[in-house]
Amino acid sequence: MTIRERTVEIEKQILHPNACLSSESKGRQRKEKEDDIRTCFQRDRDRIIHSKSFRRLKHKTQVFLAPKGDHYRTRLTHTLEVSQIARTIARALRLNEDLTEAIALGHDLGHTPFGHAGEEVLREIYPGGFKHYEQSLRVVDVLERNGQGLNLTHEVRDGIVKHSKGKGAIFSTRTKSETLEGQIVRVSDVIAYVNHDIDDSIRAGVLKRSGIPSEFFKIGETHAKRIGAMVRDVIENSLSAGLREVTMSEPIKEITHSLRDFLYSNVYESEASKKEFRKAHKILFDLYNYYMEHTEELFKEFPKETINDKNRMVCDFIAGMTDRFALITYEKLFLPQPWLVL
Repeated sequence: MTIRERTVEIEKQILHPNACLSSESKGRQRKEKEDDIRTCFQRDRDRIIHSKSFRRLKHKTQVFLAPKGDHYRTRLTHTLEVSQIARTIARALRLNEDLTEAIALGHDLGHTPFGHAGEEVLREIYPGGFKHYEQSLRVVDVLERNGQGLNLTHEVRDGIVKHSKGKGAIFSTRTKSETLEGQIVRVSDVIAYVNHDIDDSIRAGVLKRSGIPSEFFKIGETHAKRIGAMVRDVIENSLSAGLREVTMSEPIKEITHSLRDFLYSNVYESEASKKEFRKAHKILFDLYNYYMEHTEELFKEFPKETINDKNRMVCDFIAGMTDRFALITYEKLFLPQPWLVL
């Protein structure tokens, strides 16, 4: 018996009957030989961690564009916080922690530079619109490994594409993941960002503690206590529901929705943010139009299917940029450069 086979047997013995077992995965788009040591979900997690798109998350905006402070969240640190919260819930519910972690680590790979501003400009200019969760799936299916994709399992891909809520319901039946593990990542994502975006906004001086809805502090006076209260609520209510779905109590759900709406109004779509977003919008708009006229300057790592679709190539290229690379490229293309005089 291999190590993987022993792990599979352990899963069957200790995981909840509603957990997604690695041995019961619906498989990959392209069949592969099983690994001797790792389950299919462990391999997916490792492929994501070692991908280029995962490394680029460290230089992509979470909320604040190119923050100068060392302690603001980036898209990478957000992803790690989501993973930590999701794993805690999965372990407490005896669900598949490896699957949960893989989905969490891959859920934001398709995010644009400059956060919401970047997604907005691509939604506006790319024919057919743009959604970061669909781009995340495209990254793992098509763009990674020079057009070969990561060939992830069906369950991880399903969790990635169904993680996002925007301003919609956290527990939507229309976009509910097929697995409980995917549902965990969806709720862990919102638990992470409503807490850390409040934290970063206070640090940045965008918000004052006195201006934050009082109900937020009723569930905990500190960042750690608030996350703990939300996580505990998810665990207890999901168990009370017989673990047929991942859910929250109505009071905590209302607080979470209220905080998210508050953040949209006072941070993501505030006048201070819009001022910087307008600048980011111009940068990406100009870059998009430039590369539509100069596609020969794009990286040569695109899948063959997009060669005759300039909009698709340029959209993929812009979406994959980090904030820093977008700024450097814009400066090189559109701003006067000092002459080197010998």
